[in-house]
Amino acid sequence: MNMSTQKLMIGPRIRQLRQSLGLTQLAMANDLGISTSYMNLIERNQRPMSAKVLLKLAETYDIEIAKLSPESDAKIVQELSTILKNPAYGSYTISNAELRDSVGSSPDFAKAFIALHARAEELTVQASLRQDTLADRDKVELLEESSGAVENVRRFIHDSQNYFDAIDKAAENLADEMGLNNRQPQIALSERLFENHGIKVRIVPSDIIPSRLSLFDPHNQRLDLSELLPQSGRRFRIAYQLGLLEHRDIIDRTITKAILPSKEADDLARLSLANYFAAAVLMPYERFLKAAHDNHYDVELLTRRFDTSYEQTAHRLTTLQRKSARGVPFFFVRVDMAGNISKRFSAGKFHFSRFGGACPLWNIHACFQTPGETIPQIIEMPDGTKYFSVARAVLRPEGAHGQHAQMVAIGLGCELGHADELVYAHGNTELQPTPIGVNCYLCERPACRSRAHAPINRKLSFDERARDQSIFRFDG
Repeated sequence: MNMSTQKLMIGPRIRQLRQSLGLTQLAMANDLGISTSYMNLIERNQRPMSAKVLLKLAETYDIEIAKLSPESDAKIVQELSTILKNPAYGSYTISNAELRDSVGSSPDFAKAFIALHARAEELTVQASLRQDTLADRDKVELLEESSGAVENVRRFIHDSQNYFDAIDKAAENLADEMGLNNRQPQIALSERLFENHGIKVRIVPSDIIPSRLSLFDPHNQRLDLSELLPQSGRRFRIAYQLGLLEHRDIIDRTITKAILPSKEADDLARLSLANYFAAAVLMPYERFLKAAHDNHYDVELLTRRFDTSYEQTAHRLTTLQRKSARGVPFFFVRVDMAGNISKRFSAGKFHFSRFGGACPLWNIHACFQTPGETIPQIIEMPDGTKYFSVARAVLRPEGAHGQHAQMVAIGLGCELGHADELVYAHGNTELQPTPIGVNCYLCERPACRSRAHAPINRKLSFDERARDQSIFRFDG
């Protein structure tokens, strides 16, 4: 956004901010060095907010300018547009212009509606599972927890576009200070931990810390790393510990601003942000973005360049959303062999399922048949949005003889318009799109041979004279 040329008509947001701060128009006008009458005109959208006044406001009240920009509403409008396609709202005709106006005047109300709709969907699926005597009870319990710590932290990360500027820059500064570009990372990180904090790093036999891969002992000033951890995992755990020791204040300030609803959510957010810090140390933003761009986002090459795991590298690609230097807005998902989604992040607007697994037509399931091979696919969501995705099955090496090796599939993708920037798309952009859904419960595509559940928003119908491709036939 070019603030020097664009007219910002953001009066309702300014009024909402002022009221949340408990200020009168006179008080805010005085703080910003403008007249009360001009303040009034801005709030009524009869005058645009100038770049100078906007910068003064951001500095005075310590807020991010991006949160006041109309561009920040785009995701909310897109979510509302998708929700309103649900047959439950079929009697309402609301244009995108009306949606933009509504979100602009009352963004919190729009967010409340989205949250309410999400909760209604969850309750509907819960009811469906409870009525099914063969339902997986673990999934029922997972659904009941979805409004708890895990779901709240996931939404916090998603709303932040999976990028945390202060944490990322602190990590980048630390990497530069240690000279990680010219030194062996594990040696440099271990020395930093010992010289600055008196903590020794030990590689210990797996039976010393059974069922764990690392353990920090503050009393004995020791960080124990299991011999089962690969080198990339060892470096990551040391960087993680440094993040908590040296920049816990930045991490905690970020959590405080998020206003999460419970201590459990705060604790999980702290763990997630410390992991974020570790990845940003090992793959410093500017250097990593340049390497990614120059090599067309070749994940395999980047893993060797930065000596990180495939999963760490793919995940880091979803965080490249710094205002002054953005990368491709990727989504990332990790799926196990049973189809359970164990990790998901998005810098864009990809629709993930909040419960259950991913669509069986997505090649993230098929890639288990060819581990180590990257499989491209173009997928099309029910709203018509197309994405270019790649999937690769990788073996997680943290195990000994007799322990079942864990294989997971890593999915990475972006909107089709960005595909030309990826090495994987060369020669593959003409692939026939595969129509998929978010999840069988929410997908309304008819005649799907892979459907496992009836859609919750459609009335089922049955015809004894015919056998369709899917046993679930529904009206509409």
